[in-house]
Amino acid sequence: MAPVLAQFKGLSLRVPECEKGIGSVILSPGSANLIEGIGIQPLALWPDDRGYFLEVQRAGEGIAAAFPPETTQTSAALTYSGGIKAFHYHLDQTDCWTVALGMMQVALVDLREGSRTYGARNTLYVGQLRPWQILIPPGVAHGYKVIGEQAAMLVYLTDRFYNPKDEGRIPYNDSRIQYDWESQYK
Repeated sequence: MAPVLAQFKGLSLRVPECEKGIGSVILSPGSANLIEGIGIQPLALWPDDRGYFLEVQRAGEGIAAAFPPETTQTSAALTYSGGIKAFHYHLDQTDCWTVALGMMQVALVDLREGSRTYGARNTLYVGQLRPWQILIPPGVAHGYKVIGEQAAMLVYLTDRFYNPKDEGRIPYNDSRIQYDWESQYK
């Protein structure tokens, strides 16, 4: 069994031993295969002849409604086509992700010992073609790969200001998680 990664406020994190693959592909916000605590909210995208408008968040509403305004941080990351940023996890911070440009393959892994979904992996294909917002609780490792030919922009809210002591990292190609980043051609 892998050693404990971290413990915080009763949360014990350990990297699970997984078979090679991508886990459950989530095609519906209400999927029974969602990792415990993950939230998905479809967002309206308003296109016109000039481009599109995407409303990311209104304070006190939606899946990030509980984020305290005095410590909520909004950030953005631009990643080039084919780029992979994975995996990282938080001990105390909750993330709320919205892909505002392009498409991403989002990978989630439940590291929380004692969670009913410990060891589960989810894959979500989100962005312009599927404008979903994803709520990621502490203890769920997360990362993404930009799919398609253009760069992608991730806009994300966190329920507290960035604290490097709250974040842990696991290599994208970790031999225990065995997440398959290759195109699936299915």
